[in-house]
Amino acid sequence: MASMMQPQIILLKEGTDTSQGKPQLISNINACVAVSDVVRTTLGPRGMDKLIHDDKGNTTISNDGATIMKLLDIVHPAAKILVDIAKSQDSEVGDGTTTVVLLAGEFLKEAKPFIEDGVHPQNLIRSYRTASSLAIEKIKELAVSIEGKSLDEKKNLLAKCAATTLSSKLIGGEKEFFATMVVDAVLAIGLEDRLNMIGMKKVPGGTMRDSFLVDGVAFKKTFSYAGFEQQPKKFLNPKILLLNIELELKSEKENAEIRLSDPLQYQSIVDAEWNIIYDKLDKCVKSGAKVVLSRLAIGDLATQYFADRDIFCAGRVAEEDLHRVAAAAGGTVQTTVNNIIDEVLGTCDVFEEKQVGNERFNIFSGCPSGRTATIVLRGGADQFIEEAERSLHDAIMIVRRALKNSTVVAGGGAIDMEISRYLRQHARTIAGKSQLFINSYAKALEVIPRQLCDNAGFDATDVLNKLRQKHALPSGEGAPYGVDINTGGIADSFANFVWEPAVVKINAINAATEAACLVLSVDETVKNPKSESAQGDAAAMGGRGRGRGGYGGRGMRRR
Repeated sequence: MASMMQPQIILLKEGTDTSQGKPQLISNINACVAVSDVVRTTLGPRGMDKLIHDDKGNTTISNDGATIMKLLDIVHPAAKILVDIAKSQDSEVGDGTTTVVLLAGEFLKEAKPFIEDGVHPQNLIRSYRTASSLAIEKIKELAVSIEGKSLDEKKNLLAKCAATTLSSKLIGGEKEFFATMVVDAVLAIGLEDRLNMIGMKKVPGGTMRDSFLVDGVAFKKTFSYAGFEQQPKKFLNPKILLLNIELELKSEKENAEIRLSDPLQYQSIVDAEWNIIYDKLDKCVKSGAKVVLSRLAIGDLATQYFADRDIFCAGRVAEEDLHRVAAAAGGTVQTTVNNIIDEVLGTCDVFEEKQVGNERFNIFSGCPSGRTATIVLRGGADQFIEEAERSLHDAIMIVRRALKNSTVVAGGGAIDMEISRYLRQHARTIAGKSQLFINSYAKALEVIPRQLCDNAGFDATDVLNKLRQKHALPSGEGAPYGVDINTGGIADSFANFVWEPAVVKINAINAATEAACLVLSVDETVKNPKSESAQGDAAAMGGRGRGRGGYGGRGMRRR
């Protein structure tokens, strides 16, 4: 009786939504699986694209897992984890973003029946972590090094890796053309880590094959004044002066007040202004530079002055372009024109202005430092060029990774099937429940070849059975066999040059396992109502405050 009389303990604020235990874990798993289903169809060379229309009216057509995940406005807290792993895969490796989301979704899907049967999530997590480390060891064992090869061989191998990445993108039809371009661009910047040393400029019009690589820097012609057309547009071995100052007549920024007692003095002040600008221009000319670039404006007076002396100038050059010219030509950006010595001037073999489509480009090629490259992309529609840029970004990342971690594995689902076989075999040596869990992990890995078949319209069951039989051969010769997208059968991925850097797979399996374990380890979700109502109150207060302010504004006397 006494226990019935005890008052109820209120711990959380009224309206707090708490869900715990098995049902909410299953709901989290369902949410993650739903997200992975969105990007499922984009996997592989025959993957479909997604058209995403946002609230601002921008449309994006993309095949890139990370881009799609970013643009989907996902609100479910557990499903957001998948967005994060796609982003981390994108920034760390550049490719494999769809793979990582798919794997995480599949690991959770395989875990769901066990959770429903009452298995404790921690047992699953432990087995998944074991399986993950075994899989990564196996990948390292199967990886083939491309170290110690000659430059031509290496170029060839890297182009194969880039072509594998590009085959699943919108520009897959021209993958060989772009793969060699990407490899040349990456080798041009050498071991330079900064990706912004590879510039990408987009020019609508023409076909994809009109795209070209500049071994140096290219940027669009900047806004120019009268006199620009009289300047020479091509130089051989010019000296390049890079500035961060305005070369134009400008009134004082401060409200300077000058009191004159004699009107004749006024002329001397005007002359002083002109002398300052002429002095600056004269110093630029004396430096011996034939190309003058500035981040700030170069006025009409300066443009005409340089034109008369056969010097090319461009003002308002974008900062990143200016820095890329500095890195390539070996110059230094100056903030003053006093004391310009030869060391601060850059140079290049050829500078010219070229027409690309309906744009004019300033192109610096044959730069001595050569630590930069520019890809000029052409294509029909703007969305198409945007997607081409994203695809090339992925390919560039992959080639850089392959250069640094010089090991590659067979693509086309071959490596996934081999790990799956290895884990199933290993599971049989384990006594206890974890045998089942590792088996389910192995089954989940088969999602990659299965999805490749589904997206290409092949019979997945048939192809997977062929693959299982091939991989089960005791000699181990079936290890490099994966899905053959062209015929709908199976083929040796290594012989067909479907390669990907081992680091892509390692990262994907690591991130997907971590994400799956993270979702499985959550046993309660608490949704706090306070934050929602606080936002509502703030909006209401803001509205009222603005109203009053507006009223006050109307009644005020104008100055």
